[in-house]
Parts: sequence; C-alpha cells; structure tokens
Amino acid sequence: MANPVLVEVTRGSRVESRHRGAIAVFDADGRSVFSAGNVDEAIYPRSAVKALQALPLIESGAADTFGYGECELALAQASHGGEPDHAATAAAMLHAAGLDKSTLQCGSQWPSHSASAAALSAAGDKPSALHNNCSGKHAGFLAVARHNGFLIEGYVKPDHPVQRLVRDVLESLTGAAHLADECGVDGCSIPTYAVPLSALATGFARFGSRRGLAPDRAAAARRIFAAAIAEPFYIAGTGRFCSEAITAMNGDALVKTGAEGVFCGTMPDAGFGIAIKCDDGASRAAETVMANLLLVLGRQDNAALRRWANPPLLNRRDIPIGEIRLAEGVLAGLRP
Repeated sequence: MANPVLVEVTRGSRVESRHRGAIAVFDADGRSVFSAGNVDEAIYPRSAVKALQALPLIESGAADTFGYGECELALAQASHGGEPDHAATAAAMLHAAGLDKSTLQCGSQWPSHSASAAALSAAGDKPSALHNNCSGKHAGFLAVARHNGFLIEGYVKPDHPVQRLVRDVLESLTGAAHLADECGVDGCSIPTYAVPLSALATGFARFGSRRGLAPDRAAAARRIFAAAIAEPFYIAGTGRFCSEAITAMNGDALVKTGAEGVFCGTMPDAGFGIAIKCDDGASRAAETVMANLLLVLGRQDNAALRRWANPPLLNRRDIPIGEIRLAEGVLAGLRP
C-alpha cells in the first residue's frame, strides 16, 4: 500500500507536485503517539542519527581527554555548511587529538554555504575534507580511535572498533538489529543501516528523555543534546533548517536532517521521538513536515517555524508563484 501524500507544492491555483512518505512519533517505551504511512518499513537514516553516533565520543572519555566543549560536541553531530568556523572547529578537534585533515576519510566537498564557497574560490583555494558536511562527525570518530588506541586506518569500515561502538549504540537505543545485509555506505563513507522509522523514533525518544538509559549513557545523551541547544549554528549553519528550528524551539527540541528526505528529532520534555521519510528523497518536503510537527507538538505559534511550515515557492526573481504546504488532514488526530 502506498504511503500517503504528506506535502503538496502548488504553482498558481494548481497542485503541481506531491511528496509521499511516512511519519513516526513514538515514546521511549516504543508506543506510537502518532503515525502516518508505513512506519515499519526499513529505511536508511543517513545523517539523521548523528546525535546518537556521537555518544561514544563522550562515553569513551575522548571528548574530555581532548578538551572538547559545546561547539565541538555540536559539530560532532552536524551536517554543516562548510562555513569558516565549521572547518576551523573540525581542524581544532583533529589537532587536539594529535591528528590533521589528512586522516579524514569523508572526502572533500565544496561548502554548501554559497558565500563560503564563493570566498574559497575567490581566494584561489580548493575545498578539503574539513569542508565536508560530515567532517565534525569524522573528527569525533578519529578522536575515539586515538583515545582508545585503535588503528586510525580504516575507521570508516563496518568492522572497525569505532564503527562497532557506534553500531552497538544504535542497536541499544533503537532496539533494532543493524544487520550486515541491511548495511549500505553513506555519502561520507561510513556504514548506514536500514531500520524501521518506528525504531528510529523510539531511539530518539530514549535519547532525549534518557528513560531506561544507564547513568553513563544518560549523562552522555544529556551533553550531546545540550551542545546542540547551546550551539545550533554548528549543527547546520547560516539559514539552514536544523539550526533555525533548534533555535526557534528554545531548548525544547533537537532535530536533524539526513539525506534523501529523512529527518529525526526528539522533544525530551514531552518524551517523544520523531522520524520522517519522504519517498522521493525531497528535503523540502521533509522540512515542511518537521516544521509542522514541531508547531503542533510544541504547542506554540512560532513565527520562525511557520516560515518553514508553509514556505512560498519563488521564481528566479524571488516572486512568489506558489507554496509548499502540508497536505490536508496529514496530522489529523495528532495531539501534543
């Protein structure tokens, strides 16, 4: 059975495009608070689980050994825009661990932040792995390897001790087996495992609420969440949804995008975890769904979120020619 239409895109008076997908809002006990579509189908969460992947950085003691503060812990869970402060913080993380950018295996990438890319080009420079949106996460993985005396080489491979630590965390929080035959390779070369949206939402509910977590893991989860709330710029960057939504929620939520129309998030006080997948991989649709969920679950009329919940469709002259909107009835029955 096809997933429902979650988002419509209009041009003039007509709906021109429709984005189908699924939504899971679950609590820490694995109970559904709200769902739409097939939330039991396994999907690749991609970068949406970076907050969970960062837990070994604290649990291993590496973050404290190398003196990482909130900016570094935020960057370790980021998909950043490659702005100068992003790249510099990733470099500082590596330097503290006695490493440099040559050890990063995420690949070089032009900054997605257009002004930063233009400045880099104007200076006659080329992008490095530090500009890769995942450089903070990789710097964190390398810090764990260095702190624990693991080999640096091959830290992105599924059988490397760092990736085994990460997989164990993901399995423990989501309750879903991360199987070798469900393992793909992410854009930054680390493993990504297909698991159900329901499991991802449950995992983020546990991460945010810290219900059922051992004391050390609960303390690590609290620090990862607090870093994102304190330094949202380092989660994504200037004008990007994750940074703006975290800021708008004023400490009530952490949200994180993943490639191909995936989003995960947590609202600790409510005890909810959220997971979204748009079938066609459209980020514009996933952002619209997440913004609307936060407006309803956050029980507030937030102007910053409303801008993302129903953005205008603009042409090349920035003239509004339509809108991106939640399809009628998608969140019917959802209560905060």
